[in-house]
Amino acid sequence: MYEDIVLGIANQAVLTVLLVSAPILGAALITGLLISILQATTQIQEMTLVFVPKIVIVLIVLLIFGPWMLNVVTTFTINLYSAIPQMVGL
Repeated sequence: MYEDIVLGIANQAVLTVLLVSAPILGAALITGLLISILQATTQIQEMTLVFVPKIVIVLIVLLIFGPWMLNVVTTFTINLYSAIPQMVGL
């Protein structure tokens, strides 16, 4: 019975992490792909060309999605803490 509770919490935690990290990882992936296509077409093979645009895009995505990410993590934490009495009572 305790295994079900632990697996449920772990499942919610993994889902929360995936949900929160998806916008940042998606933006970085798309930015890297677009810059790689640009580098392949222009034959500019500078390795540091990818980093600055990725950092700028990730910062912009954090500014846009930051409040939503904080809300998702806060909701998960509040739900977890509010469920502690029911878990201990079992």
